[in-house]
Amino acid sequence: MPSDVAITEPAETGNPMKSIRIEKVVVNSCIGAASAKIEKASKILEMLTGQKPQLRKAKKTIKGFGIYRGQPIAVRVTLRKQRAIDFLEKALKAVNNTLKSSSFDENGNFSFGIKEHLDIPGTKYDPELGIIGMDVCVHLSRPGLRVSLRRRARSRIGREHKVKKEEAIEFVKKSFGVRVIEE
Repeated sequence: MPSDVAITEPAETGNPMKSIRIEKVVVNSCIGAASAKIEKASKILEMLTGQKPQLRKAKKTIKGFGIYRGQPIAVRVTLRKQRAIDFLEKALKAVNNTLKSSSFDENGNFSFGIKEHLDIPGTKYDPELGIIGMDVCVHLSRPGLRVSLRRRARSRIGREHKVKKEEAIEFVKKSFGVRVIEE
């Protein structure tokens, strides 16, 4: 499958503003309290995505888990454009190109988890780094979304222009060959 197909698909109506595209892919790995594990997870994510991860800090203290406010507990990477598509193709292979319908929300976004990063094709085990799991969140949009997000002259976009759950499922099936299981 050509990778450029996954960015946008021509709309059935012929209107280019109705085409769906991948806005971003966020890869998140929550490790917990140990700082050495955070560094290892950061190296693994950088190796998988080709981009330096961002540290995420705890918002509140939970003594039962040994987590304190301001302590780094997770790493995440936001991928856009071609990097997002390349990583998403590999990540979907890790879950056997199968997603649940409950993974999709009403705004057309979807998320899924990978239990071990070794499930991603082309990844080798490094005993120094260990094994981590991760969550992959994909944000789908149409051209014109920026109108509702920009700072100056912000405006609303219509209900018909937003990506719906059914449209997102069809886009993923057609673009990536994913099988969606109904629950």
